[in-house]
Amino acid sequence: MQRRNGNESGSERHIVFAAPHRSMFLSGAVMLLTAFTLWTVEIAARAGLAPSMPWTLPPVWMHALLVTCGMFPLFMFGFLLTAMPRWQAFDEIPQARWLGAWRLLAAGWVIAAIGMVVPGLLTAGLILVLAGWIGVLWVLWQVAHHGDLEALHARAICYAVTAGALAPLAWMGVAIGAGPIAARVAINAAVWWCLLPVFFSVCHRMIPFFSTGPIPGYQVVRPVWALWLVVGASVVHGGLSMAGASAFSWIVDLPAAVASLWLSRQWRLLSALKVPLLAMLHIGFLWLGIAWSLFAIQSTAALGGVQILGLAPLHALGVGFFGSVLMGMVSRVTLGHSGRKLTADRLTWGLFLTLELVAVTRVFAELVPAGWAPWAMLVSVLGWVGVFGSWAVRYVPIYLRPRADGRPG
Repeated sequence: MQRRNGNESGSERHIVFAAPHRSMFLSGAVMLLTAFTLWTVEIAARAGLAPSMPWTLPPVWMHALLVTCGMFPLFMFGFLLTAMPRWQAFDEIPQARWLGAWRLLAAGWVIAAIGMVVPGLLTAGLILVLAGWIGVLWVLWQVAHHGDLEALHARAICYAVTAGALAPLAWMGVAIGAGPIAARVAINAAVWWCLLPVFFSVCHRMIPFFSTGPIPGYQVVRPVWALWLVVGASVVHGGLSMAGASAFSWIVDLPAAVASLWLSRQWRLLSALKVPLLAMLHIGFLWLGIAWSLFAIQSTAALGGVQILGLAPLHALGVGFFGSVLMGMVSRVTLGHSGRKLTADRLTWGLFLTLELVAVTRVFAELVPAGWAPWAMLVSVLGWVGVFGSWAVRYVPIYLRPRADGRPG
């Protein structure tokens, strides 16, 4: 692939378009704050502190759409477009190959977000989102299938991103009246067929690599069987949930929990705590084992006709695992690819630890008496917005400035 040429327009030469992670991470931060501001309004209304909004989708669907198909994938695409070429000894991806896809995603999510309160816009926005998603996938597919290097992680991620395209497609069906079944397919495809396989594959590849230097005597443990087991369990879990058979998901949840917790131990979580930027990834990964364990408990109880835990397992996964790994990985990429020292300052580490409290609060919000639940949820969503709002103040300006070391990118 060719590097970018000198015929770019003035807007395309802006520093925010100098590397894909800049524009994708910036858009992800905007999407995060937008999605959770809307959700804060909804939770405040449930607590009686604000009037109800005339959403064009049921609020839970709105939240799931913006978070699982919008916020997390934008950050994910920024990371993959930056890291995957390095995994595969591939040339830098030229701006012309990814900029159009970013424009489609950005425009699509602006329209879709407005469509949460203005009828008739959501479908148009999702069409643009799907086109942008396919554009990113096309680039990643070329990288993952390039050359003779070991490409297990890159290709597993490509297949997950491909499966994830089903989610915005299903949401289009919801937008034109397809109903709850399409929403269930969309949510499960996004979470179990895309986000979890991608996040786990990245952790499986990168956490042992990042740990080699900072942890004395560290030996890389990266068994292929664990990758196939956890990713396979995620695919099966998603399929069972789509089919309305979640009570049987313990069959895959339990072995996935054991494998994930075993990896946390083998990757030496306790030793990593001495290095905050590395500890963020290890602590975030621990949440995966916790989430799988909660899902196993929940599905086992469901076999006996007992409904417990509510959305606690899902939020252990989404807030705990996805949220924590997102902050750790995006902070690391932002620092490293801006020519700054790979060290989490006190603010970053403090925000991360606060995020862990937010995750715990959100999980326990499912376990408190019903009258308290809206208040516990409000505390957790305000905590999330506060943490990532402060994180954005610290990191977003970096995307708008040249690298500190004077290098391009």
